[in-house]
Amino acid sequence: MSLRVTTPNETDLVLTRQLGARRELVFRALTTPDLLKRWLGAQGWHLVECDIDLRVGGAWRFMSRGPGGATMGHGGVYREVVAPERLVYTESYDDQWYPGEALVTAVLTEAEVDQSDRTVLTTTLTYPSREVRDAVTRTPMERGVGEGYTRLDRVLRDLTTTEGDTPP
Repeated sequence: MSLRVTTPNETDLVLTRQLGARRELVFRALTTPDLLKRWLGAQGWHLVECDIDLRVGGAWRFMSRGPGGATMGHGGVYREVVAPERLVYTESYDDQWYPGEALVTAVLTEAEVDQSDRTVLTTTLTYPSREVRDAVTRTPMERGVGEGYTRLDRVLRDLTTTEGDTPP
């Protein structure tokens, strides 16, 4: 179950990953601060602040700390919240390592019938231009997201074992 990254058009970057839990639990792991702190980020990075107002018009704000005490802050506003199938929100970084903001659309679909305990997470990031999208693809973003999703799979496995995969 590795991360698949595609660039289907001039401005979009699409990240696709199958995860080992029902979509209700995956949605919860994407939107609950205590759970996000357990998995979000590349190896060596940890989410140290996580504020979420999960409603249309509500803001989110994350601060991560990495190697050597480096910090990375980013946030945005939720435009659409349809539990457990879809999140749409804006995203911009404090240090503006790319100009403007991205529009992020995360869609959770249940895998094939024989694997109903699996969810496919497809995240589309829409950037202001091809140049910005390409600048993002030249960073270690793919590695970092992949490492975070590997950690997410472990968290989901732990939750499924302890909670019986019960939605919130």
